[in-house]
Amino acid sequence: MKHFAPSKAIGAGPLRGPRETRKDDKDGMTEQGFKRFRRRRAPAAATPFTADAERDRPLAVPASAAPSLLPATLPEPWDRIRQVPFDGAGHQEARLPLVSRFRTAPAAKSFDLLRTRLLHTLKARGWKRVAVTAPAAGCGTTFSAVNLALSLARVPGSRTVLMDMNFRRPGLACALGLQAPANMTGVLSGTVPMEEHLLRPLPSLAVGLNNAADQNAAEILHSGTCIESLDGLMLRSGADVALFDLPPVLEHDDTAAFLPQVDGVLIISDGTSTTAAQLAACEKMLAGHTQLLGVVLNRARKSDSSLL
Repeated sequence: MKHFAPSKAIGAGPLRGPRETRKDDKDGMTEQGFKRFRRRRAPAAATPFTADAERDRPLAVPASAAPSLLPATLPEPWDRIRQVPFDGAGHQEARLPLVSRFRTAPAAKSFDLLRTRLLHTLKARGWKRVAVTAPAAGCGTTFSAVNLALSLARVPGSRTVLMDMNFRRPGLACALGLQAPANMTGVLSGTVPMEEHLLRPLPSLAVGLNNAADQNAAEILHSGTCIESLDGLMLRSGADVALFDLPPVLEHDDTAAFLPQVDGVLIISDGTSTTAAQLAACEKMLAGHTQLLGVVLNRARKSDSSLL
């Protein structure tokens, strides 16, 4: 049996029933009022405060501060390579014709044909790195490398990298009419990032220029940092084709030192001076190190083909 104490002390007045108590008692609390009070307090009391609950409660972030918490989207390395104006006019000082300005000329068509054949070979074998060299100086290695790169850069959705690896006689900067930011040694040693040295004369073409000769070229190309830097360059640039302008095969050991870094070699021969014996010597030197992709005949007579 439940007992209930009346709202006023016994003897202070006559006892009253429940209805009368709810209606008339202004100083105390009735039993039903006390039950209603407990029911109203029950939800709040059912969830005790704990340190863990406070710690797990999500923080309220003001709307103005929300964007600053999102990670910033950085452009990819290729887009961070500095673009430079290029119209092909700077080559006039070096008297080196860039056939990209003469698309209907026979030479331009020959480079487009060379580009197509080269791409077919590279894609069929999964190759990307191509060395461009010659038996001797003066055969037109830089001329061929530049114009082949310009032709490759016209392929939609492609990326081409052209690197001046001729530390004996750097020539790409002069051929393109561009100012080399520094020598290539910093890039190959890993001290200068690719994005800080390379330039983009065209949206799909990046060039690595050299502004100084270095007689220690073979040692530079032999080094382990050169290998790592080139691997990083190919990975970060996402290039489809990389062309390397190298010194003559039969004059220095620079090209021989660099052969392990390429998938194949294009040999540029001079139709007025290169001999069959020189080409045979080049082929013998390449054997066992890399693939001979072809021999390009420069300064060919009208009856000769531009590609052997």
